[in-house]
Amino acid sequence: MSEKAFFDTNILFYLYSVDEPDKQAVSRRAVRGYSCPTVSTQILNELANTLHRKMQVEWNTVDAVLQEIDHAFHVETVTVPVIRKACAIAERYRYSYYDSAVLASALLCGATLLISEDMHHGQFIEDQLQIVNPFITT
Repeated sequence: MSEKAFFDTNILFYLYSVDEPDKQAVSRRAVRGYSCPTVSTQILNELANTLHRKMQVEWNTVDAVLQEIDHAFHVETVTVPVIRKACAIAERYRYSYYDSAVLASALLCGATLLISEDMHHGQFIEDQLQIVNPFITT
């Protein structure tokens, strides 16, 4: 697809989770559906923590996962403008700060879609970014 898609941590987590094969398959299809899937350094931080804490993945394996994602995704750096935008989004849309930082990163890199299972499916943020839950079939 030609739209720029930004991926939330949960979608990347399912790529590596063997406990939920259906969600893994949906996540793989979602990522493969875009020519330039994008994440932020925040997503990589959250993924590293989740893989180690929830799945007891050893740190050297976490590092290999991060390297794999770094090669397969465009990675946006969380900057001061992203942090400031996150504060404004949190105030306006009432998302948590961390969800707002994901939204801010997606907006500031020009994404039109945020692929996430944790936010309001179908919602538009600033008339630019639509939240899409790939696990909802309509």
